[in-house]
Amino acid sequence: MNSLLYALLAFFQKSMYVLGLETSCDETGVAIYHSEKGLINHLLYSQIDMHSEYGGVVPELASRDHIRKLVPLIKQCMNEAGLTSRDIGGIAYTAGPGLMGALLVGAATANSLAWAWRKPAIAVHHMEGHLLAPMLENNPPSFPFLALLISGGHTMLVEVKGIGRYHLLGESLDDAAGEAFDKTAKMLGLGYPGGPKLSELAKRGTPRFKFPRPMTDRPGLDFSFSGLKTYTMNALHDTAQSDQDKADIALAFQTAVAETLSIKCKRALQQTRLDKLVVAGGVSANSVIRQSLTEMADKEQALIYFPRPEFCTDNGAMIAYAGCQRLIADQHQGSVILARARWPIEELPPV
Repeated sequence: MNSLLYALLAFFQKSMYVLGLETSCDETGVAIYHSEKGLINHLLYSQIDMHSEYGGVVPELASRDHIRKLVPLIKQCMNEAGLTSRDIGGIAYTAGPGLMGALLVGAATANSLAWAWRKPAIAVHHMEGHLLAPMLENNPPSFPFLALLISGGHTMLVEVKGIGRYHLLGESLDDAAGEAFDKTAKMLGLGYPGGPKLSELAKRGTPRFKFPRPMTDRPGLDFSFSGLKTYTMNALHDTAQSDQDKADIALAFQTAVAETLSIKCKRALQQTRLDKLVVAGGVSANSVIRQSLTEMADKEQALIYFPRPEFCTDNGAMIAYAGCQRLIADQHQGSVILARARWPIEELPPV
């Protein structure tokens, strides 16, 4: 009788709904993931319109907006899924890295719900969420694989042997790829967010300039985009700065970033002898970067995986998924409210 009871308890522990909350920067994401049924529902509210007036994210305004939007989004997400607090097995939240004030909104909300509903709270690493986002697709990658994580705040290459089994191979020594896109867009007089606007401008460009591919003429897997940003500024100053000049410069910059990422990923695939590449994070939605990496992977006879565009940006679905995997492994924080502006991904425990 006892063995049957334990088997039932183990089954119900692994069959659960997890509520995921994402508040690391300027998007409020809420999602519900089921360990067996997959993604049930997800909602996302973007603060782009609010921050565009200032040309970038204002941390205090971001935090206040998360406070206003998070609880209504939770209610809406659960109502649309037809679920109540009794159905939820745990609450996952982004604990870092990110803006401290914004992180604290999600952490405090998640832990308050966990206390009120008598459920566990699970602190999720933001970049682990991005890394696992392709697992939400119908054809997810299997371990081990190489991961390129490219976002506004991070550019890193990670060897992934399993959930929590991460080896950092290389990272940006200064500006991340997304940050370089935004700063270059600002030089070109484009609005916020700069990355998508620069990519749109580059479509009208002609291959008139060839910009350097930074740190590809030396061994290693680290990245540096600050020099490319300076090179772009100098090129802009040396032209008449007509609309066509700006489009040509945008194209040259985007091509340089895409080829730099491809060169580094090719080097990492050969070094690790892995045959699968996962590309995730906000910048992975860029079509030129996707095409460049896909062509490289094909030549290297490696499979490549991208999350769908809606899961490239910050979202609650990836947090719910990552939290669910850790909750199944009985990993949670108890009553500790965890928020870390900086958090090395290699510190995470294995599942």
